[in-house]
Amino acid sequence: MQFPGQYNRRMPRIAVVVFAAVLAAAPACAQDAIRLVEQAKKRWAESPHGPMLERILPPTFELHQLPERGSRGARLVIRYCVQCHNLPNPAMHHAAKWPAIFERMVVRMRGKGNLGELMQDMMAGVEAPSVDEAGVLLAYLQKYSQRPLDPNKYPAVNLPEGQSFKLACQQCHVLPDPQRHKASEWPAVVARMEKNMEWMNRVVGNQPDPREIQLKVEEINAFLVKYARKG
Repeated sequence: MQFPGQYNRRMPRIAVVVFAAVLAAAPACAQDAIRLVEQAKKRWAESPHGPMLERILPPTFELHQLPERGSRGARLVIRYCVQCHNLPNPAMHHAAKWPAIFERMVVRMRGKGNLGELMQDMMAGVEAPSVDEAGVLLAYLQKYSQRPLDPNKYPAVNLPEGQSFKLACQQCHVLPDPQRHKASEWPAVVARMEKNMEWMNRVVGNQPDPREIQLKVEEINAFLVKYARKG
């Protein structure tokens, strides 16, 4: 899939061919999901507000990574959330944090919020979920939200072996429970998080500062793999 900064006014011919091949190989429900995502991305990428919308979320979470993809909750995430930004990962927040964030997003989808007329303009043509849909969508996000680490269960998080993990992960969300994934799964998750951090640094223009502690991916992986879910 292409992402916002890669769109021209007309999609390159090779992209059209690849997109058509993906659609042809996917089941009907998956085809609908792909179409919704591509249509939404193209719409806001061509919006005058595209650069602002582009930077809200990094483009590293894909449709196939959504938990319980055929569920109503997952379909609602695809239908509503990608109207304004890249696909959100339910695990980007813990369950207690999602309600306030979700409520703020619904208010914005209705053209209201802290930007006044600009928000109305940005949300022109955007659909907001019904009360019933909002309940299902929020329940889905909370069900698959980040499960926080219990420091009493993992005291090593406060020891040297856990410092790189602690410094990196708590920048963006609560520390994840290592047993959320198996040892074989964590390196790919960490690699995605590293891309997220690179994306955010690119967006805001940050540059690595050699005077700061440099995060060591191998140490982060070692901690998570050591305490990962067995089997």
